[in-house]
Amino acid sequence: MNEHNSNPFERLSTLLETQKTHQAIHGAPSASERKYRLTRLIDLIVDNQDDIIDAISADFGNRSRHETIAADIVGTLKEIKFARKNLDRWMRPEKASPEFPLGLLGAHAQIHYQPLGVIGIISPWNFPIILSIGPMAEAFAAGNSVMLKPSEYTPRTSDLMKSLLEAKFASHEVAVATGGIEVAQAFTGLPFDHLLFTGASTIGPHVLRAAAENMVPTTLELGGKNPAFIAPSADMEITVARLAAGKIFNAGQVCLAPDYILVPRPRMEEFATAFAAKVAESLPTLSGNPDCTHIISDRQFERLKGLVEQARSAGARIVEVNPANEDFSASNEKILPLTLIIDADPELEAMKDEIFGPVLPILPYDSLDEAIAFANDRARPLATYVFARDKAEQQKVVENTISGGATINDTIMHMTQMSLPFGGVGASGMGSYHGIHGFKRFSHAKAVFKQINMDGVFKALRPPYGKKFFKVIGPFLKK
Repeated sequence: MNEHNSNPFERLSTLLETQKTHQAIHGAPSASERKYRLTRLIDLIVDNQDDIIDAISADFGNRSRHETIAADIVGTLKEIKFARKNLDRWMRPEKASPEFPLGLLGAHAQIHYQPLGVIGIISPWNFPIILSIGPMAEAFAAGNSVMLKPSEYTPRTSDLMKSLLEAKFASHEVAVATGGIEVAQAFTGLPFDHLLFTGASTIGPHVLRAAAENMVPTTLELGGKNPAFIAPSADMEITVARLAAGKIFNAGQVCLAPDYILVPRPRMEEFATAFAAKVAESLPTLSGNPDCTHIISDRQFERLKGLVEQARSAGARIVEVNPANEDFSASNEKILPLTLIIDADPELEAMKDEIFGPVLPILPYDSLDEAIAFANDRARPLATYVFARDKAEQQKVVENTISGGATINDTIMHMTQMSLPFGGVGASGMGSYHGIHGFKRFSHAKAVFKQINMDGVFKALRPPYGKKFFKVIGPFLKK
């Protein structure tokens, strides 16, 4: 069927029905079938990694090969292999404790994890492999089929994924829907058994409303203005190195990138100078540099430049880290040097919306309590970072801020740990996945209770009621 010459909702509904019908007939896949699906995903990534790297780079104009290997290749393989390694243990029913005295008399309680059915995944452009194939692996581990809608902003990568997945998997296992907003809107209107959306905070509410029409449970992985606290006890050398690495990775086009820095007022100049020097050391040139990832689109490029110009017009101090003093005006390269907005006014646009690029506001504070209050006065972010040698300062920030996750003395690393859930809270999303948390997210936890054979005690709890009812139930009425 030519997907460009048909009604997208009808076409996608047919694909969904194919998957649901197969499940109804064949039931939940066995552990060996699930492992076979995961193995095919591993083969797909390993055997086609060069094509994947090239497609992503072409979509970006240039995407650092090493960044793609680290995030989209190694990160994805790690997630799939973790699921395959732990699958047998995850699938085992969990024991639960029957209430006294039923457990002593032989009753049993368990939690059985069953596949939900068909999982819809809408993945973004910034990490197009790990944010689509990663959750797909956990959906497979849970015994589900998957329908994937990859981003239209990375068309080469999306088309490659579609061809690779359709060559490796039957339509009842995986279906890929490529296309623009019309396809995306049709996709969110389907009656999935669960929908995972990773993308902009502005789009999340629209996805949630569409899913609600079919009562589809939804996981939203959104973004937010992730604060990085530099506490008074921070080791500045380590802090600068790790913050710089977290901010320039993928040109800052990362939902977990530090979005603004809170630094003690006496150390603001020290930090800004050291940070600019570290970025210059990492990217001594920009044009033609294979390590320099470009901005994804003209629209995103102009938006980011607009944030900087608005700050400049408002009188903010701007530091552009362009070590070779290159002129990009005559180039087709969408390169934006890392740009610092020092002592940023909280009313700047760059302090209101998620930046999602190589622009970094720096704000001074006079006490850590003041900095925490400032961050808490904003929407809850996807991540919080705190740099401190003092454990009391670390604990103070982590315990007194609310965010999807947190990393101490680094950035982004909590997301890479398969033992930890990854997800947002409030405006940065709802629900989480990764590892067993993903397996459970895409499963139905069914309560299973096996009653004892003796029936004497239960007769008193059925009509006609008599004195024995209160004898049995009486202990439960006491304080």
